[in-house]
Amino acid sequence: MPRTSAVCLLLVSVVLTAGACSVGRPDRASSAAVPPGTPTTARPSSPAAVPALTEAQARAALVTETDLGEPWIPTEGAATWRDGLLKAQADRPDCQRLLDTLYSEELFGTTTRSRAVTALDDTWDEAQLRYQVVTQRPADVDTTLAWLRTLPNKCASFTATTSQGDLRAGQVSGLELPEIGDAREALRLTLAGESADGEFALTLDVAAVRVGDDALALTNGGIGNVSADVTQGIAQLGAERLAEVRKRGRAEV
Repeated sequence: MPRTSAVCLLLVSVVLTAGACSVGRPDRASSAAVPPGTPTTARPSSPAAVPALTEAQARAALVTETDLGEPWIPTEGAATWRDGLLKAQADRPDCQRLLDTLYSEELFGTTTRSRAVTALDDTWDEAQLRYQVVTQRPADVDTTLAWLRTLPNKCASFTATTSQGDLRAGQVSGLELPEIGDAREALRLTLAGESADGEFALTLDVAAVRVGDDALALTNGGIGNVSADVTQGIAQLGAERLAEVRKRGRAEV
């Protein structure tokens, strides 16, 4: 079954929006699209009296291999390209920050109150997915989203030098997401170069969504085929699941 079709069937099975399978050019209306510093009337976050997600509740909001099915399995270890490509020196500060953030796998930083993480391997395309649920102040999440939004301009083209001294051509482009959560942002990073086996390119999708006082972050990347439809579909499924956990009043799971 084609990868896009598999993700669409998954979304339909959990009764997500009817347009979930048409994620190529979704409506991008979003509170995250407001320029930094601009007053906004975005939907309010959850009431201050509502406690943070417990660890068990954060885990319940994860998207796992059980949801995705074939070809996803629990990870067998960090991908070899992490050290070989992300541990590099970029020629622009924001591009360096992006590489460092992706290497550390801390998109929202370390000042989070609850956290649950899963990592999966794609046995068909040898991609690797990392999915995280955190609780953090909405303003801090929105600051991260605003920074991500600047990168397709700041890092449209840059050069990175690996620890072995190899040059890699970097590029960041925007990635559309369905209108999910209260605010959202996504991008696609590519790092191209040559090795003993010939030319290659790492493709790494990054998506972040705020749902009230909670947020999700996911990366989906690899040297082979990396489907934007898969990234978009998983982001939508995750946002719906996180919203449902919140809707249940953060009851014990």
